[in-house]
Amino acid sequence: MDRCSVQVFLLLLLQTLQTSAEGSDGQLVCLCDSPKCLQATLCQGTRCFSSVKVSSSGVVFERGCLEGLEKVLLHCSTNPSFHQAIFCCSQDMCNSNTTTSSLMSLLPTAPEGEPVRYRVETLALFVLGPVVVLALLSLVSVLACRRLHHGRLQRLQEFDTEQGAIDGLISSNVGDSTLADLLDHSCTSGSGSGLPFLVQRTVARQISLMECVGKGRYGEVWRGQWQGENVAVKIFSSRDEKSWFRETEIYNTVLLRHENILGFMASDMTSRNSSTQLWLITHYHENGSLYDYLQRVAVEMSEGLAMAASIACGLVHLHTEIFGTEGKPAIAHRDLKSKNILVTKELRCSIADLGLAVTHSQADNLLDVGNNPKVGTKRYMAPEVLDETIQTDCFDAYKRVDIWAFGLVLWEIARRTYSNDSLCSGETDEGVLVPEPLCQADCTAH
Repeated sequence: MDRCSVQVFLLLLLQTLQTSAEGSDGQLVCLCDSPKCLQATLCQGTRCFSSVKVSSSGVVFERGCLEGLEKVLLHCSTNPSFHQAIFCCSQDMCNSNTTTSSLMSLLPTAPEGEPVRYRVETLALFVLGPVVVLALLSLVSVLACRRLHHGRLQRLQEFDTEQGAIDGLISSNVGDSTLADLLDHSCTSGSGSGLPFLVQRTVARQISLMECVGKGRYGEVWRGQWQGENVAVKIFSSRDEKSWFRETEIYNTVLLRHENILGFMASDMTSRNSSTQLWLITHYHENGSLYDYLQRVAVEMSEGLAMAASIACGLVHLHTEIFGTEGKPAIAHRDLKSKNILVTKELRCSIADLGLAVTHSQADNLLDVGNNPKVGTKRYMAPEVLDETIQTDCFDAYKRVDIWAFGLVLWEIARRTYSNDSLCSGETDEGVLVPEPLCQADCTAH
């Protein structure tokens, strides 16, 4: 057989093998190198493919066939990602020449053929990123809280840049003066019912706390001393700053000073034991509140009437608006009760605790209820307050609430007033005097 005949024979043999391999449906013969191939080294499909996949366990290299148009479109149209690359071809055994290194070069983020290291860095970024952000937010929160705490005290130091001049001014104002001298001066200087601001700061810082004389929902009341004189120091808790601010604001109202309203002297912020204390400094009355006094002492008819009249005078002064250049707005107390009324040494009364007060001015018809969300004491609340039908935009409604509470205070005084050696004393409900169905005959007229 000559050379030409051998070539023709080989050509016919190759065509026969191809026809036998492709089968009747024209599929491609591809090299198969994957766990799916089992023991076979060849497979038939629409396309041949080679793929490389990078994972934490290592690099996986596969070769095989893709059957069906959907699989071809799904796999062959996928662009190389961070950890996987697929190569497709449409000729017999076309995937036999691909290698792991050639496919690794198709990975877009594989510097020097090490895509695994890049994936670990990305994972670390996603894990550590939120932790760093939370740490920064926590740090900012701590700094904000500390700044807020120091901000409260910063108002006390607003004049520190001129401390030398201030010290001289304070010394000349205070000196060896008594509280009465300072208060008399402040009443003529137009500075409100308290001392001038700079003097308030000096007086507050020179007070020595002697004993705690009372506690309430707002904080504590202490007996203090300033230059040998007794004063009352009402210490608010930091969470009750709104009450302290409101009471300070009301007490500094011009022309508020009255003999039947507790005398206000100073208000100050101090820092003790790493906490902010809010001080309100007023006159000290050793007899305490009207409630405490009536629990200890039964009063004569004349004394009881004098106490009631003094409370009425103080309430009238609060409710009355004074017109003028330095006028006084009308004020409603909103929490009048025997515990908020103090007894002087002359057995007269002074109204105290103005933290819930409401002010009204006819000039601009402005009703100022403050920003304190608290309400008064339920036992002394008028019916319209209890059932929430009160006209909150009408100042006269608040005055009527005070009159209702004043009536209950009058009853408490009457229950501890005696005449002709007889006393109208009833049982108490949680320490507060309450009426009896019947009273002794000689007390009914009183």
